[in-house]
Amino acid sequence: MRLVDTSAWIEWLASTPTGERIGLEFPEMAQCIVPTMVQFELTKWLRREVSEEAVHAFLAYSQDCVVTPLSTAIALRAAELSHHYKLASADAIIYASALDQNADLLTCDHHFEGLPDVIYIMKTKV
Repeated sequence: MRLVDTSAWIEWLASTPTGERIGLEFPEMAQCIVPTMVQFELTKWLRREVSEEAVHAFLAYSQDCVVTPLSTAIALRAAELSHHYKLASADAIIYASALDQNADLLTCDHHFEGLPDVIYIMKTKV
């Protein structure tokens, strides 16, 4: 199982050079975990940067993945991870969601670099 962070989704959807590398690590839908926090962040970005149609397409796609809501257990674990690793709230929730599902986290967000169970792909400078 693999959770794809919002930063990785954006690079992949934008077909950037980093996104091409992420595509090689992108899980099949049945193995792809999409926390509701990623649905929120990506919907916000797609609405602002792309279109309402892109929002609907992503949400339809994500419904065939493993959608994980923010539970009390994940929130509490996220608080611990935020404190321990100095992560922003959303990043801690996403990381806690991956750990809760015994999944790794695919990201290009440097805040996660070096953390356990993280596949970090550095952004390519254009």
